[in-house]
Amino acid sequence: MKIVLTLIAAIIMMNSCNGQTLTPVVRPATQANRFYTGNPKALSQEVDSFLSLYKKSLQFENVAAVIVPHAGYYYSGNVAASAYMTINPKKLYKRIFLLGPSHHEWLNGASVNTEADYYATPLGNVKVDHETALKLTDTDDADPMDSESVFFYRPEAHDREHCLEVQLPFLQRRFEEMPPIVPIIISTNDFHKLKRIAEILKPYFNDENLFIISSDFSHFPIYDDACEADARTGKAIESGNVEEFIAAIEKNARSGKPNLATSACGQFAIITLMLMLDNSIKVKHLMYQNSGDISGDRSRVVGYHAFAFLRKQSSDFTLTSEDKRLLKDIALTSIRDSLDGKPTAQPNSSLFTIHNSLKQKCGAFISLHKHGRLRGCIGHFGEDVPLHKIVASMARAAAFEDPRFTPVTRDELDNLDIEISVLTPMRRIQSLDEFELHRHGIYIRKGYRSGTYLPQVADEVNWTKEEFVSHCSQDKAGLGWDGWRDAELYVYEAIVF
Repeated sequence: MKIVLTLIAAIIMMNSCNGQTLTPVVRPATQANRFYTGNPKALSQEVDSFLSLYKKSLQFENVAAVIVPHAGYYYSGNVAASAYMTINPKKLYKRIFLLGPSHHEWLNGASVNTEADYYATPLGNVKVDHETALKLTDTDDADPMDSESVFFYRPEAHDREHCLEVQLPFLQRRFEEMPPIVPIIISTNDFHKLKRIAEILKPYFNDENLFIISSDFSHFPIYDDACEADARTGKAIESGNVEEFIAAIEKNARSGKPNLATSACGQFAIITLMLMLDNSIKVKHLMYQNSGDISGDRSRVVGYHAFAFLRKQSSDFTLTSEDKRLLKDIALTSIRDSLDGKPTAQPNSSLFTIHNSLKQKCGAFISLHKHGRLRGCIGHFGEDVPLHKIVASMARAAAFEDPRFTPVTRDELDNLDIEISVLTPMRRIQSLDEFELHRHGIYIRKGYRSGTYLPQVADEVNWTKEEFVSHCSQDKAGLGWDGWRDAELYVYEAIVF
């Protein structure tokens, strides 16, 4: 019934335009009976059978993106299902961005399907987020050195392309309520353009949206060569380092082994995703197989990986007692060195050995107290600088640059207490029901205005959580008492020591 109603709605829905009615544009299911069966009942059963293989696997609340293959279901449906089953089917994503390669047309950019209102599959029609698609192609503020925007619409890039279409039946069977899609085909080896594509998409790479990256891996080497090359490529993706991924692709191509010129057909879409990653994302490798594992023919195989990109939760962020002690030493040394006219101590110097935990990029606030009274407090809210550097820099700023206080003197050093608040990665919330007073800090952003209150502010006042957010909106962000109601709200926690 649901399928029938969806089809009827797509057929009879009319858009009013200058007094005329226009039938919605439906991109047909061109790959039905090629990459997957065109029979709706059989297709549902086939997809469900793949998904059921992973019904006991982990399901995550915080999936930001997945990398999935796009071969025929017989070969790659098993691997694709391992990724789709990590997604919470009840989560109400605002939209799904589908990114994949072009197998037929060279674009030297990214084509967004702004023509189609729906994508058809045997299971019904999937709505296209037409407004977002148009916004991307209307991005005309590209670098002045570029002759055109990196986003455009080329019908030929989508007409016969299978890499996005084959993902739709999995999404339709997985989600209780299917979000609209933004179909994007990326085809350019110009790294500058890929960076530009990532920059434009980055504001959408948040908790509201899901990104599906469509890619197969090694193309037609012998079985053992595929396993070796795909392991190298997979490890690079798991590192989250785009330079390492590009180096792995190039190493495979230069290996001298036959049929490794392409070791990830969706490499440009993968690069785009990796350029959007920050410290708040961790990469989880889910599964690897190749066509030889399915067919038994190991003379010419295609590789299939599945990855999930997860937004880190506050509980994932920890500091050991040794980490905290070292950060306190770094802060005090930074203040003392400044008084002595010395530069900030460098990592791995004779003074400090910086472990990986202190290289995490996160925000931090430094509060200085003297005899129990505040003597200076300054912090950095972004997640763009390693923790040890932020602590050293903010300690100096709190001691010498807080405009509310005179600079700290050498005579005060022995009486200074240093409090460090390390901020966990921010998480977007949709309502105050997700905000916990005393546990969460609040960050409010609207346009160019923003403001924050650390979690411990709640311990110093007698406010309700709505008053807490309203004061932050008014006193810190300058948005007025009720300005938070139509602003972006984020929560984070603070590790205070």
